[in-house]
Amino acid sequence: MATLQGKVIAVTGGAGGIASGIATAILEQGGRVGLLDLDRAKVEAAAETLNAGDRAIGLVADVTDPASIDAVLGSIRSHFGGFDGLVNNAGIVRLGPADDVTAAGLDLELAVNVKGVFLAAQAASQMFTKGGSIVNIASNAGKVGYRNMAGYNASKAAVISLTRSLALEWAEKGINVNAVCPGGVATDMLKSVADFLAPRLGQDKDDLYGTMYPAQLGRHIQPIEVGRVVAFLLSDAAIIIRGQSINIDGGDTPY
Repeated sequence: MATLQGKVIAVTGGAGGIASGIATAILEQGGRVGLLDLDRAKVEAAAETLNAGDRAIGLVADVTDPASIDAVLGSIRSHFGGFDGLVNNAGIVRLGPADDVTAAGLDLELAVNVKGVFLAAQAASQMFTKGGSIVNIASNAGKVGYRNMAGYNASKAAVISLTRSLALEWAEKGINVNAVCPGGVATDMLKSVADFLAPRLGQDKDDLYGTMYPAQLGRHIQPIEVGRVVAFLLSDAAIIIRGQSINIDGGDTPY
């Protein structure tokens, strides 16, 4: 069954990483997708790589700028003739000891990872054609916390809390809001963590990356696997799942 048949979904941070799996899963379920990113060349290339013809477009947007996100979501609605769902996938991580975190660095992480999620969700809530679904990409880091990622950990914990708040407030508008908490996904972000840690642990970065997967699963999680969970949460079949932040980290986080 194509659970997203004809639905129009916007995906922020759409130039790569988990976004590719999310977009593919949306298309698998009959949806149409607008990818949003700051990098025009990369986001347009990402849309073309999906080989979905006019069912996928790539557009430039800054999720920290209300005018930018309003304009781009409006363009998606105009292009496809509707707007039904949002995936808040844009995010950054700045690695380093908590003692070395600067005010500017923390501001940037919170601006993209928290403010960007809120602004995009707020804009979408006012623009959905008829109700809608929002899925926020949080992280198991928001529940567990990891060394050298204090700002990132805090930002993802905020996304988890924000998800509960928005689900509660917007239920009466016919909007369902949930989050997923990935971990151990084969992305460039995970590789950047390995690159940072390897010299500090006296290890080869590729060898270290090769071990950074869920123990129960025995391998890295693939972006398409994350995408299929997200696609389900965007569908009407998930209407009874509300305000939840679901672990999709292969069993690493037990709560």
